[in-house]
Amino acid sequence: MLKISIFIFVTILATICQSNGHNTIENALIKCLNNHQVPSSLIFERGINSSFSMVLQSYIRNLRFNTSTTRKPLFIVTATNVSHIQASILCAKEYGIQIKVRSGGHDFEGLSYVSIVPFFVVDMFNLRSVDVDVENETAWVQAGAILGEVYYKIGNKSKTLGFPAGVCPTVGVGGHFTGGGYGNMMRKYGLLSDNIIDAIIVDVNGRILDRKSMGEDLFWAIRGGGGASFCVIVSYKIKLVHVPEKVTVFRVSRTLD
Repeated sequence: MLKISIFIFVTILATICQSNGHNTIENALIKCLNNHQVPSSLIFERGINSSFSMVLQSYIRNLRFNTSTTRKPLFIVTATNVSHIQASILCAKEYGIQIKVRSGGHDFEGLSYVSIVPFFVVDMFNLRSVDVDVENETAWVQAGAILGEVYYKIGNKSKTLGFPAGVCPTVGVGGHFTGGGYGNMMRKYGLLSDNIIDAIIVDVNGRILDRKSMGEDLFWAIRGGGGASFCVIVSYKIKLVHVPEKVTVFRVSRTLD
């Protein structure tokens, strides 16, 4: 009986210490973010903010990872400018905590919001501008935008310019662009990644870099090699392509019979 009591006491004590340890790291991280001018209103803490679950679930496209047993992030940073991304990287690096970057949340394995180790999420949904330059046939697209927004903004500016990417309108730019991106126009214009001509990133040291300053090797890697493997991508500059003003679309269904 005494051995059982001691075992239960030690187990409870270890659980409390582990919980306090996580809370200490979490508090230190949030303090670090605040010191880097990230407002508390942009940080949603697990178990503290009532909106945490809503923010987390809003971009979980794979319901396998939207369960009560799925490991949750310590908190979510809903970045509204590049400085918030820089702060997140520097604080995560200082305290040795994994950082996940989420754009559209379509990854089949939930890699942008699931981990087996303590982590927090930088959510990019506030960074979704699409700036179209019709004269030069280019556009700057932030990583938090979705494909439907990109097509809509391009179509609003020009009826004869388009972009060779995927067909699902809710897929996020961040994951689709960094994964190479294939779509209906790739036979004529290649993969999406073939039409990326510049990018703005934040590296592990918090530096803001473009194509010239990051170098061609890294620029090559973020166009198909998975952007979160190397840096946080803020925006891409894309080359627009020529399309007919009127397009005919049809669908053919076939069965095995």
